[in-house]
Amino acid sequence: MWTHKAWPGRFLPPALPPKERLRAYAGWCNAVEGNTTFYATPARATVGTWAEQTGPGFRFVVKLPKVVTHERRFLGVEAEMRAFLDAIEPLGDRAVLWTQLPGSFAPTDVDALARFLRRLPAGLRRAVEVRHPSFFTDAASTSLLEGTLAGADAEWVPFDTTVFFQSPPISAAEQEAWAKKPRLPRRTRALTDQPIVRYLGRDSVEETVSGWTPWVEAAAAWLREGRSPTVFVHTPDNDEAPALARRFHEEVRALVPDLEALPEPEPIEPATLF
Repeated sequence: MWTHKAWPGRFLPPALPPKERLRAYAGWCNAVEGNTTFYATPARATVGTWAEQTGPGFRFVVKLPKVVTHERRFLGVEAEMRAFLDAIEPLGDRAVLWTQLPGSFAPTDVDALARFLRRLPAGLRRAVEVRHPSFFTDAASTSLLEGTLAGADAEWVPFDTTVFFQSPPISAAEQEAWAKKPRLPRRTRALTDQPIVRYLGRDSVEETVSGWTPWVEAAAAWLREGRSPTVFVHTPDNDEAPALARRFHEEVRALVPDLEALPEPEPIEPATLF
């Protein structure tokens, strides 16, 4: 996410090389989704630079490779997982293993997930995102997944798209998201001490902000319970995401004043010729 093309000059220094942008991004937010790892396992040296550019409290929610979750469904992936775990080792306890499953992954497949989670090394944070509707609408399926995740000390990651789908798309970015994103009920129950939420708003800042109130309240409640939530704020184009994330954080701080403030971003100097 830190290489998003709309951010240099607005949230990141305009001339900063892509490989150095994570440091500037970490001045805006204290966590990041690692989506690129879904498509290819990065070099260990590359991940080492991620660790060097961020502080000890920064969280990396890194998505497992698609060959593991989508193509082979956890079968015969030992070599791929060894390579992946070795690559992200420089992140240490700041990493969360994010298992994002396709909509075709049904309650009948939960046993395979359970076996996979049991084989993961102890001490690694793990989180699972499911998209099959039955996990949200069928009580037995919900209970089955919750029990499986709780037994592995894994979090259930909700991807809340309810606000996005409340009205038809009006931009190209919204039209693309409309075709691709899942339509699932909102879920606010946490299973671990570090809940993770993915929230998708609209291109409209006002609609995005008004729609996240349930998550502001949920995050505040979790903090009062002694949990440490991570909330990722998305819009279809993500152009305003860093500013929205900070605004969300401040709304939670208004309810929980003891919550630590986010770091101050680097000043953005205008690009010049000299």
